[in-house]
Amino acid sequence: MAKKFGAKSTADEVLAGIDLKGKRFLITGASSGIGLETARSLVSHGASVVGAVRNLAKAELATALVRDTASQGGSLELINLDLASLQSVRACADKLLANGQPFDAAIANAGVMATPFGRTIDGFEVQFGTNHLGHFALINQIESLLADNGRLVVLSSLAHRGAEIDLDDPNFEQQAYDSWVAYSRSKTANSLFAVEFDRRHRDRGIRAASVMPGNSFTDLPRHLSPEDLQGLLQAVDAARTAAGLPPKELKEIPQAAATSVWAAVVANKDEIGGHYLEDCAIAPIDDTPNPFADGVRSYALDADKAKQLWAKSEELISAAS
Repeated sequence: MAKKFGAKSTADEVLAGIDLKGKRFLITGASSGIGLETARSLVSHGASVVGAVRNLAKAELATALVRDTASQGGSLELINLDLASLQSVRACADKLLANGQPFDAAIANAGVMATPFGRTIDGFEVQFGTNHLGHFALINQIESLLADNGRLVVLSSLAHRGAEIDLDDPNFEQQAYDSWVAYSRSKTANSLFAVEFDRRHRDRGIRAASVMPGNSFTDLPRHLSPEDLQGLLQAVDAARTAAGLPPKELKEIPQAAATSVWAAVVANKDEIGGHYLEDCAIAPIDDTPNPFADGVRSYALDADKAKQLWAKSEELISAAS
């Protein structure tokens, strides 16, 4: 890690001078926001990217520019994936396995945020089912395609600071639904998934890490009204000011994609394995209760919790199959 990158670095700056020809990446949610920029940056540096997307027709249009500007042999192909459907996850995994080409890294980028209460086709609470269980099922089914010494990057969020996972009631069957608590729990689950995946696969040289990309204006908050979004940003600033912290600056999307590509390509995989990353660095553990502080809560890296979540996830998916 000779070069030092930070909060303002862009994905292209992180990849400057790197030739990714012959490298292959899987990115979920590659047709908008951070996922689209992650794909564009990798492709522009010669990588072959498979973008898993929910709506192929819309994604073809959204990613046309990526293919048009591909250089150095880079390419982008799309595959259908609805993370809220285990049948769709299995179909996507089966196609990738039938193709048989390995991936140097998989980036679990797709997600939903603060959705109204709902259940996936398989009966899971939508955010836990989409953000965690869908990715858990997909990555485990295609684990054999991750090349030896490959990487898994799972996008978490600052929101993980808002709530631990609830293994007794992950689907809000016994408690009132709160969209932000549900989102926070799903993002904690993302981090814990990376912790346990890293432990299970490091004997093949595969390392996994979770990423806080940074707050940016993507279509992720599409379930929030402009007023609600503005109120959220003000609440973040007020909580940080009260704690003596500087305001949380919004990132441009190219900056928000930087930590993903840093983790997938540039960082020393054995240094970042099992960690939570932000601003192109390993985040410090910070257990202050402030939900908008920097760093990672220790419960999101708890090895025992990660094992328990893994077992619970297998149980839930098995019961739904």
